[in-house]
Amino acid sequence: MENKSVKDYSVSGEEFQLVFDAVLELYKTEPQPSLEKLGSYYESEDYISHTDAKRNLFEKIYHWVRSYMLSKKIKLVEQHTKSDTKKLLDIGCGTGDFLAIAKKRHWEIAGVEPDAQARKIASKKTATKIETNEYLSQIPNESFDAITMWHVLEHVPNLSEQIQTLKRLLKPNGTIFIAVPNFKSHDAKHYKEFWAAYDVPRHLWHFSQTSIKKLFQKENMKVVKILPMKFDAYYVSLLSEKHKNGKMNPIKGFYRGFLSNLKAKSSSEYSSLIYVIQND
Repeated sequence: MENKSVKDYSVSGEEFQLVFDAVLELYKTEPQPSLEKLGSYYESEDYISHTDAKRNLFEKIYHWVRSYMLSKKIKLVEQHTKSDTKKLLDIGCGTGDFLAIAKKRHWEIAGVEPDAQARKIASKKTATKIETNEYLSQIPNESFDAITMWHVLEHVPNLSEQIQTLKRLLKPNGTIFIAVPNFKSHDAKHYKEFWAAYDVPRHLWHFSQTSIKKLFQKENMKVVKILPMKFDAYYVSLLSEKHKNGKMNPIKGFYRGFLSNLKAKSSSEYSSLIYVIQND
C-alpha cells in the first residue's frame, strides 16, 4: 500500500502523511506532534467525545447512539470476563458514561482520561476520582479483570509501551476490549483522504485486523473475537461527506454507511471493530 497525504479538518488545517508499515499492516501519522503540542489539536468544541453537548441534531443522534451502545458494551465485557471480582479499568474514559453504567452493574471501577474538562465531568458522573495517564505506572501488576479502550488506542503516542502496560495490568485470566477504526473498510476506501476516521493528528495509528493481531501477539496475547461497530459507518460517513464536500449530506452519508455495512457482511471489514483480547 502507498503512503497518503491527509488534512486535519477539525482544528489546524495542516497536512500530515500516513506512512504504511508493511510488516504490521498499519499506517502511522507523520510527523507525530510532540506531547507538549498534541493537546492543542484537541482544543475544539467539535471534539464530541470530550463533551456532553447536544447543540444540534447530529450531536443528539451521536449521544443517543452512544447511550444505546453503552449497554451493548457492558454486556460484552461481562460475557467475556471470567472472574467474579469484577475490577474494571477504562483508559481514555472521556466523560465517564461507560464507567457510570459499569458501576451501576456493581463493577469496581477505575478510569484514566488526559483531558481535564472530560475528567472533571467523569469524576462527577461516577463519584470516583478519574486519574491522568501518569496513574497507570502506579498501579500494581495484574490488577484488573477487564481493561477497556473504546476508540483510544489510535490516540496513544507510544503504542508498544501502551500494549505492554495493558499486559502488565491485566490479570492472567483477564480480558482486554479494544475498539478502533478499520482503514480496510468500504467507507475508508471510498472516501480515501477525506475519510473522517483518519482524524489526523489526533489519530496517530491506523489499524487493520492484521496489525492488531500482530501487535498483541508480540506480548503473548491473542485476539479471541472480533465484533463490528455498525453505527460507526454512518457517523464516519456523515463526517467524511462534510470533509469532502464542505457540508454534511445526510442522504449520501447514510447511504454510504449502509453500503459499507452491507459489503462488510462478506468481508468482515467494518468501519470500526471491537477486539476481544486475552493472554495466550
